[in-house]
Amino acid sequence: MKYKKLTILFAVIDCIVLLCFVVVYGSSKFKETIISTALATKTHQYIAYTFYSEDTVKEIVNKNSFVELTDDVKLDDIVIDTSPKESYDNKYDEIVLTRDPGNDDYKYINVKVGGYKAHLVAIYDPSKISLISSKSFNTGNGQETVLSMCKRHKGIVCINGGRFQDTTGWGSDIPSGVLIKNGKIIWSDSKAKRSLIGFTKDNKLILTKATANEALEMGIRDALEFGPFLMVNGNKVKFNSKTGGYQRAARVAIGQRRDGIVLFLVTEGVHTKGPNMKEVVDIMEQYGAYNVANLDGGTSAQLVIKNKLVNNPKNVYGKPVVGGRPVVSGFGLLK
Repeated sequence: MKYKKLTILFAVIDCIVLLCFVVVYGSSKFKETIISTALATKTHQYIAYTFYSEDTVKEIVNKNSFVELTDDVKLDDIVIDTSPKESYDNKYDEIVLTRDPGNDDYKYINVKVGGYKAHLVAIYDPSKISLISSKSFNTGNGQETVLSMCKRHKGIVCINGGRFQDTTGWGSDIPSGVLIKNGKIIWSDSKAKRSLIGFTKDNKLILTKATANEALEMGIRDALEFGPFLMVNGNKVKFNSKTGGYQRAARVAIGQRRDGIVLFLVTEGVHTKGPNMKEVVDIMEQYGAYNVANLDGGTSAQLVIKNKLVNNPKNVYGKPVVGGRPVVSGFGLLK
């Protein structure tokens, strides 16, 4: 009887091992999920290489890659005229341009992106959009949620934005790249050209690769570092496969229409579940965006409107992050 029980136990263990083997190595979808998630979390990239070869990881990475947009933004194409209109190009144009009674600052639009709930905000005056940043950098406790930053900056509508160092998986108050606020460099950790997303002194969204000093020379008043650029001068980024770039996740994006109206987009989702890049740029184009850039998503994704966190941030395990994850930068419509 004793040996019979051991035989049954070993048989069960063998079945579990076999099932794990089939799932890990037999399912292409599971393979892409494991590799994409591991690489996205940065601190757990070793997991991808534990189960799969370098060639397999490279294959999945290439499937999620894209052809980078390198054209300069044609700022002259943006003619800022955000006054109310009486005629519209299409129903999406009408939604954006038809203002809520008594609110000339912004309009909230409930949308779906790739089947996931999402929040789109049209901001009518781009001159009121500024960089928002956490209370301090590199002090050990300088991070803030977007809700906290937005309140402190007297913001009406705010989103998260830029990179920060994250060697432990819990984030830090150390920005990565460049931060420019009111025409001054408030953080720069490199003299190299970085992918900068920001606004010129003429209140036009600019997407460029430049050093911090070059950005100032170009007349950039507020900027942070992130990417990729998803649309430049009306031309959308091209992805190397139907997967639409990167893994699925909660997304954050910023765009500007040719009439100057700025679009903030924040979607729901978690790692491996949420819109892909193609779905994000497609919805932004639908609502008239001419230039679009991806901002920090995933657990960091946060939209605040009138001192309320509108979306539902979740960590990599799908657990709610109450109040939002502490970050270091973003953009806000200020009073």
